[in-house]
Amino acid sequence: MKFLRPRFLLTILLFLGAAYLLIAFNWSYSDGSRAGYIQKLSQKGWVCKTWEGELAMTTVPGVAPVLWSFSVWDKRVADDLTKVMGKRVILHYMEYRYLPTTCFGETDYYVDRIEVQE
Repeated sequence: MKFLRPRFLLTILLFLGAAYLLIAFNWSYSDGSRAGYIQKLSQKGWVCKTWEGELAMTTVPGVAPVLWSFSVWDKRVADDLTKVMGKRVILHYMEYRYLPTTCFGETDYYVDRIEVQE
């Protein structure tokens, strides 16, 4: 019977880990939109490649912009962002906190859609 205890504990730990990930990926902490100009977008990582970018948010011309860092999971969204660099855009994002590693992205903010502002 003693050999069942480690297997049982391992099964419970795996179940709890899977439940945590299920909750972390299905409920976002917040969501919203930010407007500005895409300043940088690059694919980073040694093993887990993620798209990381910066949005320059300016309120008044001539004032230094505030930089907002974000991550992108979807390659189609990353391709759309590459096409609109230099144009004013509105990025819709969702914030996921406490994800276990940086394999999911270097920031807590994940852009899921984009609008070009005319």
